[in-house]
Amino acid sequence: MIKVIIADNHPIIRMGVKHVLEAASGIEVIDDVATTEELFAKLDKVTPDVVMLEMDIPEVNGIAALRKIKKEFPDVKVLMYSGQSEDVYALSTIRAGAFGYLSKASDIDYLISAVRKVAEGNMFITNELAQRLAFDEGTQKPRRFFRKLSSREVEVLKLLASGKRNKDVALGLNLNEKTVSTYKARLMKKLNVDNMVDLLQQAKALELY
Repeated sequence: MIKVIIADNHPIIRMGVKHVLEAASGIEVIDDVATTEELFAKLDKVTPDVVMLEMDIPEVNGIAALRKIKKEFPDVKVLMYSGQSEDVYALSTIRAGAFGYLSKASDIDYLISAVRKVAEGNMFITNELAQRLAFDEGTQKPRRFFRKLSSREVEVLKLLASGKRNKDVALGLNLNEKTVSTYKARLMKKLNVDNMVDLLQQAKALELY
């Protein structure tokens, strides 16, 4: 039996995901939680095979929570899911240690197959996503931006795009302010811009806000 914990701050989403998974054979949802604080408290008591972790769960950013799980609960496999742009977040979450990424817009059958595949220790991304990660749909040229950006750079860019100042980004990601400035400079170089206005335009183009 595959044991699953669902971590999402939306009660209806938790209920729907739980209903779908428990209707499948061989999967048991042992708990569902609304915050990362609840999740880590639960992981101190039980060890699921898979945690389904929502990217924008409150308190601790999804990628930061993923890193913490990998460090403190290495036997737990994480399947990230989100309503956010999957061609940006899938790559950054997998780089950060997730076993897979699922969009909330995915077909229900993908949900069950993703949990089963991740529980076996295999990576899961949809065929459609694999193609979108490899090629830009508009130009049919290989995507470069997403491969250029590290998972931490995506986190910093997302927070900057949401209007956070360097100091707030530093607090949110547990970095010092100088490090955030360094990340900002790297982002500008990688995205070929030289000012914040253009950087935020790139963030918008990447569907980060």
